[in-house]
Amino acid sequence: GPPASPNPFVHELHLSRLQRVKFCLLGALLAPIRVLLAFIVLFLLWPFAWLQVAGLSEEQLQEPITGWRKTVCHNGVLGLSRLLFFLLGFLRIRVRGQRASRLQAPVLVAAPHSTFFDPIVLLPCDLPKVVSRAENLSVPVIGALLRFNQAILVSRHDPASRRRVVEEVRRRATSGGKWPQVLFFPEGTCSNKKALLKFKPGAFIAGVPVQPVLIRYPNSLDTTSWAWRGPGVLQVLWLTASQPCSIVDVEFLPVYHPSPEESRDPTLYANNVQRVMAQALGIPATECEFVGSLPVIVVGRLKVALEPQLWELGKVLRKAGLSPGYVDAGAEPGRSRMISQEEFARQLQLSDPQTVAGAFGYFQQDTQGLVDFRDVALALAALDGGRNLEELTRLAFELFAEEQAEGPNRLLCKDGFSTILHLLLGSPRPAAAALHAELCQAGPSRGLSLCQFQNFSLHDPLYGKLFSTYLRPPHTSRGTSQTPNASSPGSPTALANGTVQAPKQKGD
Repeated sequence: GPPASPNPFVHELHLSRLQRVKFCLLGALLAPIRVLLAFIVLFLLWPFAWLQVAGLSEEQLQEPITGWRKTVCHNGVLGLSRLLFFLLGFLRIRVRGQRASRLQAPVLVAAPHSTFFDPIVLLPCDLPKVVSRAENLSVPVIGALLRFNQAILVSRHDPASRRRVVEEVRRRATSGGKWPQVLFFPEGTCSNKKALLKFKPGAFIAGVPVQPVLIRYPNSLDTTSWAWRGPGVLQVLWLTASQPCSIVDVEFLPVYHPSPEESRDPTLYANNVQRVMAQALGIPATECEFVGSLPVIVVGRLKVALEPQLWELGKVLRKAGLSPGYVDAGAEPGRSRMISQEEFARQLQLSDPQTVAGAFGYFQQDTQGLVDFRDVALALAALDGGRNLEELTRLAFELFAEEQAEGPNRLLCKDGFSTILHLLLGSPRPAAAALHAELCQAGPSRGLSLCQFQNFSLHDPLYGKLFSTYLRPPHTSRGTSQTPNASSPGSPTALANGTVQAPKQKGD
């Protein structure tokens, strides 16, 4: 089969003894001075940012700022921003290729997005407009810089916000060069630079030409990556500021002109641009993305967690000295029994409040903060490892299948199917519900029989491997939790790498 794709959500920084000594010395001498000076420059940016928008009404800010404000403030912010990154150790920004004009490419798409240092790409792009969370407006200095930038703001709490953002992006992109270019990081989150995450379609909705921009950090030691799992913000900042010199390469690729089909289909457009950028970088283009706070990958027609979260629950329970096999679940098949966090702790014989909260938070809660004890029973049965896959899938069916008004058979309907896949595979419920609808199209009923469910989970060439990968006993002979690398053979990443269809080529 094809080689497994690397896990783009995990960054491990391995330092030799000599490197540790070097970072201890430079971290004590160089990093504090650099960080202090950089913060001073950051606050010096505020007057220029404030001056550009001072006294302007919201109606005036709906048009690009021109005149003396643009000249003085733009050049002031550009110069101080370069000084800020210089003080943090980014002594060189090497630029390759030619940046297109705003008429040639109204939109710039930059990747891979790997760190909070990536805004350095704004400098060789002459400070294009950006898209940011509306919540960032309340952050000191950062909020002022976003107003200066006339950034397009999206609120995660306002359902209508995304529609307004799409309309604003389209308005600016089709202004005929009136507005400066808009820069997107289409991955939407940071990775470890070893693969491109799935591109979100927002940058491609307008259907206008885009210019891909590649960001590389060709340093001997990767201290800049800020991935889902790896060094935190302070550690990344401190280690990077401790480097004598950090280099950034920014490469402008040729403008990508969409075909008529791509102009009508933003997802196809995004997939094809992702493929072009991945080829130029020499790394895989993956289907990995974040759904909420959960990193997921597409396997066949299903989204699953990149790493088995069920095993994370097992780690929590075993750390507390609890063996799932010793718990008497007592869940009734086909009937939900809602329990509180206190009853959950009593049932599992847990006393540490932090452990109880961590384990209880794994399960979906209703509006009253209660969980269905069937969810708990299935998770404990899967973690116990005492059942084979056939017994475990039968138990899952018995717990969540529903009695039918007509006929003696019980069927696994959408909600139960989604709950099982969410618990065992970490699948987002909407994705599991969509797959359930497809599986039910083959028959007249609105649910799956036990035979159909086990054919799917045990005997399907793709999904059967997925279930066996996630549900093999997650502990060693010593009883310690062990989670295999998500890029190992048979892992979800490897399965997806061999099955996800490549995007259609232009002209197909």
